[in-house]
Amino acid sequence: MKHTAALLVATLVLGAESAADAHGCIKGAVVGGVVGHIAHHHALLGAAAGCVIGHHLAAKHEREQRLAQERARHAR
Repeated sequence: MKHTAALLVATLVLGAESAADAHGCIKGAVVGGVVGHIAHHHALLGAAAGCVIGHHLAAKHEREQRLAQERARHAR
């Protein structure tokens, strides 16, 4: 199972087209894998879900930062 989880993380890292695509995915996959392992040994499912959620949250955070910068530029 440990080898499978390591293979999944390696696939996620190497399969991303660029570093921006993997933004948030690695951190989410690690956290999701640990939580999934603790919750009835579903590490792979947790890692996959964590990757999706982590990527979504990272993209959301990036959009919020970009919007805040634009607002600051227009406020001057």
